[in-house]
Amino acid sequence: MPLLRRRLQPKQTLFREGQPCKALYLVHAGCFKTCVLSEDGREKITGFHLRGDLLAIDSYDTPTHACSAVALDTSEVWELPLDLLKSQLPEALPLVTAMLANELRRDWRWMLTVGTLNAEQRVVAFLLDLATRLEALGFSARQLFLRMTRAELGNFLSLQLETVTRALSRLAAAGMIQVEGREIRIENAPALRAMLGTH
Repeated sequence: MPLLRRRLQPKQTLFREGQPCKALYLVHAGCFKTCVLSEDGREKITGFHLRGDLLAIDSYDTPTHACSAVALDTSEVWELPLDLLKSQLPEALPLVTAMLANELRRDWRWMLTVGTLNAEQRVVAFLLDLATRLEALGFSARQLFLRMTRAELGNFLSLQLETVTRALSRLAAAGMIQVEGREIRIENAPALRAMLGTH
């Protein structure tokens, strides 16, 4: 059975929280945000997902999606129907389990980051994490293009938009990064890591 490829435009929703979950989606190109709605209707961003990430994995074996996924730029996913995965591709299940475990560890790291680091450190942690992820995909670890807005980044890091903007400005003034719109160039990665107590 051929995989169904789906192309999405920026701001297009792939699936919504509460909709029936019938497939997993492998990000083949582009970038997605996942988010949940609070009881008062506010959006909380739970993650940003790049090529190779599996969307809807948090809803595996549940009847409905636990979050929504929205494309941040022109993107493509490969749809993996759950019925197909369970019946015809049982060898894929250990991979799904491993990816779910990795996603859980990533969530825990970000919970710890938001809970223990100040605003500037949270922004630094995000930039270094994004650089590492992009490098693993074969891109530059120094030239970052933020697919998300400053407001979306602040939402994810539990910071106000103005706080994110000030943190980026301070890091730029210190010569650690260069900022031009959504393009960020890392100029001094060791200094950024030192801010987090890592090397």
